[in-house]
Amino acid sequence: MSGVLYLAYASLENHLTGFMTEQETTLKGIDTIKRCFHCGEDCPDESVFTGDKFFCCSGCRSVFSILQKNDLCDYYSITSNPGSTKKFQGKRNYDFLDDPDLEEKLIDFSDGNFTRITFYIPQMHCSSCIWILENLYKLDPGIGSSSVNFLQKKVFIKFSERNTSLKKIVELLDSIGYEPLLSSEEKAEEKGKNSYKNLYYKIGVAGFCFGNIMLLSFPEYLSINISEHEELKRIFAFINLALSIPVFFYSADDYFISAWRGLKKKIINIDFPLALGILVLFLRSLVDILFYGGPGFLDSLSGLILFLLAGKLFQNKSFDTLNFERNYKSFFPIAVTVFKGGKETTLPVEKLKTGDRVIIHNSELVPADSVLMKGNAAIDYSFVTGESIPVHHSGGEIIYAGGKQTGGNIEIETVKEVSQSYLTQLWNNQAFGKDAESGIVSFANKVSKYFTFAILLFAAAALINSLPDARFAFNAFTSVLIVACPCALALSTPFTLGSTMRIFGRNKFYLKNTHVIEKISAADTIVFDKTGTLTESGGRKITFTGENLSDEERTLVKSAVNNSMHPLSRAVFNSLDTNVIREISDYTEQPGRGITASLNGKFIRLGSSEFVTGKNDNRSGVSSKVYLSINGETKGYYKIESRYRDGLKKIISSFKKKYSLIVLSGDNDSELDYLREILGADAEIHFNQMPQDKLDYISGLQKQGRKILMVGDGLNDAGALKQSDIGITITDDTNNFSPACDAILNSNSFSLLSEFINFSGTSRKIIFSSFVLSFIYNILGLGFAFQGILSPLIAAVLMPLSSVSVLLFTTIAVNLFAKRRGLV
Repeated sequence: MSGVLYLAYASLENHLTGFMTEQETTLKGIDTIKRCFHCGEDCPDESVFTGDKFFCCSGCRSVFSILQKNDLCDYYSITSNPGSTKKFQGKRNYDFLDDPDLEEKLIDFSDGNFTRITFYIPQMHCSSCIWILENLYKLDPGIGSSSVNFLQKKVFIKFSERNTSLKKIVELLDSIGYEPLLSSEEKAEEKGKNSYKNLYYKIGVAGFCFGNIMLLSFPEYLSINISEHEELKRIFAFINLALSIPVFFYSADDYFISAWRGLKKKIINIDFPLALGILVLFLRSLVDILFYGGPGFLDSLSGLILFLLAGKLFQNKSFDTLNFERNYKSFFPIAVTVFKGGKETTLPVEKLKTGDRVIIHNSELVPADSVLMKGNAAIDYSFVTGESIPVHHSGGEIIYAGGKQTGGNIEIETVKEVSQSYLTQLWNNQAFGKDAESGIVSFANKVSKYFTFAILLFAAAALINSLPDARFAFNAFTSVLIVACPCALALSTPFTLGSTMRIFGRNKFYLKNTHVIEKISAADTIVFDKTGTLTESGGRKITFTGENLSDEERTLVKSAVNNSMHPLSRAVFNSLDTNVIREISDYTEQPGRGITASLNGKFIRLGSSEFVTGKNDNRSGVSSKVYLSINGETKGYYKIESRYRDGLKKIISSFKKKYSLIVLSGDNDSELDYLREILGADAEIHFNQMPQDKLDYISGLQKQGRKILMVGDGLNDAGALKQSDIGITITDDTNNFSPACDAILNSNSFSLLSEFINFSGTSRKIIFSSFVLSFIYNILGLGFAFQGILSPLIAAVLMPLSSVSVLLFTTIAVNLFAKRRGLV
């Protein structure tokens, strides 16, 4: 899908500087003006050159020299004249970027050695821009890597503070013609909105000229004494020709530019048949008016371009809507523990403000850039950098958003508000992604690839078939080029999956991207974690069996488990009636085993029987046991009766016929009989599974060719979630926001899990149905066009209508089926 979106968007947002002049002179057969090798603008003279290459100014020559020196001149082979002009741009002073306070506001993350920063690059316009911006490391050895989001015109740079600086990177970007916009994100978004102005102007020009051409053509339409006013007819024809010139050379220039660039790269792109149809229509009208005294087809020409531009605007706005809702409205279902009114309470992360005091527990994510106020911070920044070695911070130091605490509780104070778009960026970090191309997208790309060639052959056949009637043959040829619409094929997938993604989001099921929907529909095996996934975190009956604990010992236990977010730890915490919580030391938590901590010279160990006593406890029952020892003496265990989630039996019943069901649990097998009753005799159930055991088991299933969907809580099964084809994390009211998962499911929506999975398959069927609808439209439209009974103007009206019909079909179908499943 990303390839289709990129090609469509790139052709719509091509940089226009210098190309229109080139197109006009090419049409006239003249090309005597020297053009700048870098940016394509006219050279005022031939005084600035290097070898056989001429430049409009010394700035463009300097950029070329930088690229040539670093062996990066492949930049020019991707797209001819891709650079932005450096004419009249003096050297800017970026000394202000040496200010530490300003630098802190601009960067996304820094640990003193490694820094990440995001720049908005308004000059980004084509594949050459992407290529050079992703090869910045060749221009500055201090840059580790750089990646580009073309749709948002952003570049994400990772650099070493020892070898380069923020100022040097900005100076480098400016020197090669990509000056970053150093302002707030809101201003960058506003600047992005201004890119529509050019399209609005073109629609305005095309609409004005189309209306007037139609008005002047009424006598011709109605044949009102037309033979008696030949001179007036000629005048009207020439006025219409004059009105069509700005439509042809200005409003339609994007199609010529895109087609011309494609030809330069020896590629016939989607815009080529449209540009050819417009060109043929204009030249045929020109010949008809100048040599035969006819009215031409200028009404059809201007109407065609107006409707094409209107369809382009609709498509762009629709994609922007999808992108906006994806990045800024899909708030993740995570909450943080904050101090409010002298006591701890939970707060939705999107409501977190600058200056709030936040408590971060072990394995919790830091949601916003903050200052460490209390505690010992050991932050795992693998979410941001891919490196899992914890970074230790002391009081007063900055902790960046995206880090995960790996020790005891810490208290932080936020210095920046939460950026949901930044959290989305972290979630989409390639280090945690599974980027295999979607099968549906691959199919659409293959069809689109051969679509243009097939249409050109079909148009040629229509032309030959309609000869010797030149006018009839011309209508057939142009109508075939215009009515054929690959847009519907390209739009059906993103709009169907985008609509499905928004419906899931409204029901608190949040997906990393639209590809996840197709992956869910392809799964054949579902793997569940037990504790915190099949069972609820709260509302369970808890009893302690063993020695009576003193008030001091209960305080010790509560203070220790207060640092852990594991469901069993939270259950123990809530069961203790003491309100005294002290700061513990030497806190560690071993996933799947238990926790250790020290307080006032006493050492506590809490967890599984094997972890605490060195022995296994395999007695059956519908409960879990958390053993306790203090200073090496076993005190007893907490018996926690599991409370399975509402709707579990119904969900499992709906899965049994279609999927293989597996449970991988770190607990003992005390609940085997109860789980067997729910899951059935065919289900595989494995207990005493360590995190690595879960990962290895899933990897083994995948080697057998099975498609695995795993549902876990993201605490002890992050590796298994990442290894699975689809990983879904269930979250309650805690901040266990995991980079390893593909989707986050709020626990309140667990009862809808089967509906989400089944509706993913429905979405896939809707896409293929829209493909069929698109093919039927093209076959019918091309059939009429081939016979010459479809005028170019009617074909131009039908083309955007086909896109609208597919969008309406997918939107209505998605919402209709979602309503039937109770998701709307």
